[in-house]
Amino acid sequence: MTAPPRITAIRTHLMQAGPLGVSGWAADVRASITSGTRNWLFVTIETDAGITGLGEGSGWPRVVETAVADLAPLLVGQDAFATERLSQLMAVAMMGHGMSGVVGQGAIAAIDMALWDIKGKALGVPVWQLLGGAVRDRIRCYTHAATPEQARDAVARGYTAVKTGGVANPVARARAIRDVIGPDIDLMVDLHGPPWLTLPDAIAICRDLAPLRPLFVEEPLCPENIEGYRALRRAVDVPLAAGERHGGLHGIAPLLFQNLIDVAQPDSGRSGGLTGMRKVAALAEARFATVAPHSGSLGPVAEFAAIHLLAAIPNALILERMDPDWPGRAAVIRGGCPVLRDGHVDLPMAPGLGVAIDLDVVAASPSIHNVGLPSGGWPAGTEASTLYVQPRTPRPGIG
Repeated sequence: MTAPPRITAIRTHLMQAGPLGVSGWAADVRASITSGTRNWLFVTIETDAGITGLGEGSGWPRVVETAVADLAPLLVGQDAFATERLSQLMAVAMMGHGMSGVVGQGAIAAIDMALWDIKGKALGVPVWQLLGGAVRDRIRCYTHAATPEQARDAVARGYTAVKTGGVANPVARARAIRDVIGPDIDLMVDLHGPPWLTLPDAIAICRDLAPLRPLFVEEPLCPENIEGYRALRRAVDVPLAAGERHGGLHGIAPLLFQNLIDVAQPDSGRSGGLTGMRKVAALAEARFATVAPHSGSLGPVAEFAAIHLLAAIPNALILERMDPDWPGRAAVIRGGCPVLRDGHVDLPMAPGLGVAIDLDVVAASPSIHNVGLPSGGWPAGTEASTLYVQPRTPRPGIG
């Protein structure tokens, strides 16, 4: 047996990406939370076998880049096939800094993703084959719609599911979109889990959404509010989804252990990579929940990783896609983006993750900044208010 490849170098490639094409935040404010602040962090891992793996990390990419650089010396010389052991090694290395959040799990995710890419390339098979083989030969997708017109356009392009939402008047928006798309298209509603959305308001909104038969209601409360999710679960009968803002298995686990959600939404760039997401998927399966990975502000490599995961797990629900997205996304990818056909994308068949990026394009778009605030749409006189009261004048649209 040929010896597995050894890691010789880990490099980071950070770029400034353009804003999302459509999102719930963008529907509510003129400058959404991702406008001008979206960064993509790619990681390449080189080996002594001449094979290079590609990964992506999220969860505050500019800070994750520093975390990757800090972990790199521990990994050089290690067996590139040892994904589980290296995932544990990185977790142990971070323990002295406290509980791992999205930055730590984002760094692990980027490195882990690249290691799976190396393994697939070395063995000549797509990553989904290494994850247990294909359960399905294509992945169902949904996209976002902030207006009935956008929803109608998405359906015309082949989508059989759309998501809307926002922090202002989400019920009215969802009703208008349901009227346009009819009963046969799945509808999801994202409430974004803001701290100002109280439990009584979340209950009222979910009850008003119930007649629309949503596929799920996403983040009806902020993700830290476990007691609130427990009370909400008892009060409403719509499927609940959450998990995108947590880092790794142990962030999402409390929601699943207590059967508080029906859909787990790990972010493939900040949930410990494919090694971590497999564990989330297995725990979700044990709790009779499905998996719908978060995409949001992520770049193309993380999307490919999510496709491989959904191909190989039995409880895959649907893939989030930002369509339309920033036009520069296509320029970053070598070989093209996944192609939508009848509301689905096909499985990648090339060895590894099946995606490559143009590092010259990445280098030509250096990071400028990575944090920002939504602005330009709050009620008059509340623009400078604190996060807890800013959008509560008037209260969220209910009824």
